[in-house]
Amino acid sequence: MELWWTSLDLYLQIMWGIAIPFSVIFIIQMIMTFIGMGDSSDVAGDADVDANAGMPMHFFTFRNLVNFFLGFSWTGISCYEIIGNKAWLTLLGVFVGLLLVSIVMGLLYALSRATQSGNIDINNAVGHTATVYYTIPAAGKGAGKVQMSIQQAIREYDALSEADEAIPTGRMVRIKSVVDAHTLLVETL
Repeated sequence: MELWWTSLDLYLQIMWGIAIPFSVIFIIQMIMTFIGMGDSSDVAGDADVDANAGMPMHFFTFRNLVNFFLGFSWTGISCYEIIGNKAWLTLLGVFVGLLLVSIVMGLLYALSRATQSGNIDINNAVGHTATVYYTIPAAGKGAGKVQMSIQQAIREYDALSEADEAIPTGRMVRIKSVVDAHTLLVETL
């Protein structure tokens, strides 16, 4: 090992000195991510979106630093024999490092856009139509049930009516207002 290290010129020693520790850190990060111990801020943090710019806000993160130095050092090592000019090789390494960071940030941004909270705001139901699932008694004398599509999900809610007669199963109704977190006031169409 010592013979190999001493046979390298200073440029390759620097590149290997960067590549080895950052590769180990990268492998540890990947293992921790796959077993669920990784920092969840990479999806929710690195990819926080600035509403005005529509781009990720956090460029300087530890994960991006690791990705940059991975791209930089491995490019320098793998292209050392091909590109004789060390200045051009260093510029290529910087370019590949920045490209790798950009790709990872783009992926994290796409992942953050794909997540949903799963919380449905019942107030979004007002004004929409629903189908009566269980007959709704007349004049608020009890609750029936309605089924509706809200926020791209089918949900059932208790329903009251102020109408003088019951609303039978299968009838279409409009949501007039929200009574509470599980009950809607409906009117016939």
